[in-house]
Amino acid sequence: MTKAEIRKQAILQRKGLSDAQVAAYSRALLEHFAALDFSSVRTVHVFLPIAEKKEPDTFLFIDWLASQHPGIRIIVPKADFETALMQHYVYAGREGLLKNAYNILEPAKGELHTGEVDMVLVPMLAFDLQGYRAGYGKGFYDRFLARLGAQRIGLSFFGPVERIDDVNTYDVKLDCCITPERVYYF
Repeated sequence: MTKAEIRKQAILQRKGLSDAQVAAYSRALLEHFAALDFSSVRTVHVFLPIAEKKEPDTFLFIDWLASQHPGIRIIVPKADFETALMQHYVYAGREGLLKNAYNILEPAKGELHTGEVDMVLVPMLAFDLQGYRAGYGKGFYDRFLARLGAQRIGLSFFGPVERIDDVNTYDVKLDCCITPERVYYF
């Protein structure tokens, strides 16, 4: 299947989830995430969830990191839709977030992070058994990940599709993808 076909299917799957399922699946994702090795991680990029699109509740991950690994710097993205690039800000709490024109939470202001990133939680609609993902199609994360040597960790409520047929040279592979049932390594 192509990314467009996979996107369409994944959006329908997500729409079918209840709020209780999203919450339960998000907690299951966090359980697997908490078992990862954080010994060499100093900075984690965490995408902020779009609740209306029933994305994983990454605030659970932020809260867990803050309590279990207070020395890890948490950064969150702010997207520029004209350039399809992101800037990254040190997370300073939910009160510092506003929704942009696309209904995506992002920092209103704060400390810009320009240093290294050790781990990235990558948003997606679906992934395949080779570690490629289908996102919303704007390429923000592929551009960001192409410049990094960071661990790339996908979060998905659903298991993989067999293969994304239209992967191209700009698509960046995940290192692993966490689902409620298990972690897939690539």
